[in-house]
Amino acid sequence: MRRITLLLTLGSALFAWASPHEDTDSSGYYMPDTVHRIRLSDLNVVYHRNHLTEMNKVDLSVNPVRSSQELLRTVPGLFIAQHAGGGKAEQMFLRGFDLDHGTDINISVDGMPVNMVSHAHGQGYADLHFLMPEVVDFVDFNKGLYDMTKGDLATAGYVAFKTRDRMPSEVGVELGMHGYQRYRTSVSFLNNRKESLYLAGAFLSDNGFFDSPQHFKRINAMTKFTHWGENNRFSVILSHFNSSWDASGQIPERAVDNGDIGWFGSLDASEGGNTSRTNVQFLYHLLMNSGASVNADFYVSYYTFNLFSDFTFQLNDPENWDEINQREKRLVTGGHTDFTHHFHLGDMTWKWSCGVGFRYDRVMDIALYHARQREIIGTYSLGDIDQSNMFGYAGLEIPLGDKVTVNPAVRLDWFTFAYADKTAEKYTNPGVNQAFVSPKLNIVYTPDESLQFYLKGGRGFHTNDARVVVVRDGKNVIPESWGADLGMHWKPVAPLLVNAAMWYLYQNQEFVYVGDEAIVEPSGKSRRLGLDIGVRFEFLKDFYLQADYTYSFARMIDEPSGSNYIPLAPTSTFLGGVTYNNNRVSAGIHCRWLANRPADEDYSLTARGYFVTDVNASYKWKGFTFSVAIENLFNCKWREAQFATETFIPGDKDPITDICFTPGTPFALRGGIAYTF
Repeated sequence: MRRITLLLTLGSALFAWASPHEDTDSSGYYMPDTVHRIRLSDLNVVYHRNHLTEMNKVDLSVNPVRSSQELLRTVPGLFIAQHAGGGKAEQMFLRGFDLDHGTDINISVDGMPVNMVSHAHGQGYADLHFLMPEVVDFVDFNKGLYDMTKGDLATAGYVAFKTRDRMPSEVGVELGMHGYQRYRTSVSFLNNRKESLYLAGAFLSDNGFFDSPQHFKRINAMTKFTHWGENNRFSVILSHFNSSWDASGQIPERAVDNGDIGWFGSLDASEGGNTSRTNVQFLYHLLMNSGASVNADFYVSYYTFNLFSDFTFQLNDPENWDEINQREKRLVTGGHTDFTHHFHLGDMTWKWSCGVGFRYDRVMDIALYHARQREIIGTYSLGDIDQSNMFGYAGLEIPLGDKVTVNPAVRLDWFTFAYADKTAEKYTNPGVNQAFVSPKLNIVYTPDESLQFYLKGGRGFHTNDARVVVVRDGKNVIPESWGADLGMHWKPVAPLLVNAAMWYLYQNQEFVYVGDEAIVEPSGKSRRLGLDIGVRFEFLKDFYLQADYTYSFARMIDEPSGSNYIPLAPTSTFLGGVTYNNNRVSAGIHCRWLANRPADEDYSLTARGYFVTDVNASYKWKGFTFSVAIENLFNCKWREAQFATETFIPGDKDPITDICFTPGTPFALRGGIAYTF
């Protein structure tokens, strides 16, 4: 309670010191305290750089998100699962991929990468919990590997978050079942036509719904300063977060069926961990008199990670059990600059863009230990990693008449990998260099203002862990992917928007470093194809319908039929909801469905699907906002994360491979109140 009291006292003191807001004016610099409602009728189907992002702005204005998890769920078809307490990055699924914690999806915040390459727990590990939902302005996303500005890990797609330049002065409290508490504040020090400065912070505590409390604690803080000149904008962002938690972990279904533990029970309650991240970012935008624009960003991030897990229990060490500890400390720095210019050839306006950038990761004491009740009893691997990525890209937008736009592009990435194994008898630090070229081609056909077709194609990749590079002597450092999308945006009437796409993705041979076991596993060629359909419909004034369906077919190419399933690859998903929002009263009901899917290569084990319904409502009165939310309205039993795992537990005569799962949230009620000054 001392932390909570201190946070609220600090917020009140800062508000008292802060300068007053200025009135809004025609410049549009001032952001109102409430998010401006964007309607479907405001959008048209004429070519955008990313039409889905425009649609997402409508979604967010109608249904503002209230948690880090909901930030990811704003991407249609993207499903997430938490399976090691609230502090661990979510497992993600999209377009026939079990993305693990980010292996095939590129995630960034204001240009700074969220993904951690060559991570102690898995390649591309993306912990988004340092981002508070209240500071998010909009979410730029797209599926596939067709954006030249997105390189490593952008196979299934990318998600790029943009934070707000201005925030209201506000305090809020949210309380709920299972010991959930969240306290937040934001203070606007400057808010005029030329400058803005705000500070936002939050403290979260949650015991969770498991038999063993998770004692989850998280602190977030962020400040952002922005200056607007006549033709430029400059921002500085400082942010920090720290979290700690206990976890019940994933449990074998036979332990529940046999009555050894309950649905929310645990076999090893010593799992859990702590993590932190501190970021400094610089952003610059320049609009030249010629109409050309320049964007630049630079970031430095310091990150720590310490995770205890037990997936196999007594399989490898019956006496001490199989708990592992994964650790690392990391310094990440990088940045990029891009240039965009429009020019005329004949009666047509062409556009060309180019950019260069770099990223450097220094990973210190990346380790996999054997532990017993969080005490280290052995070392599996320990070392240091140096990994860098320099890149450049260029592309044209070529108008072919009034209805067709062709966008060829190419990206070049240059990587260096080095790993110093501290467990080796003799010190070595082998390094590998490799370049990768990614051509892209996007074609857009717009027959009229209500209909647009597009065809996209290109090559993409995700890097392998630096430790894989060393073991494989530099072979298959950068597995390649090829993909294509054929889709449309259709707006038959003003309040109705339909999106649809058919897609295909191929991946070649790759080798995966399994951080939980410090081994390298081969994964062969694969193909995925599917269908995405999205509908947005304001069927009555202030009533908004969202519906997104996806189908994915994922198979290994070189394996015999019946043994070629890709474990945990999603097949069918659905996200749907209806919201009423008149800017004062908001109420909505939303559901998500994930179909059954294979848990192993021959589909002898099934990861069971689920259908979960959530509701929320809020009311604004003067400066107050009252809100209520219910997760899992019908209190259904569902499995959030599932794996086919060989385990050995008390009572077993031999090791058994079955489904190990983490139960999903039961009925959970939360209520909140916020006051905007």
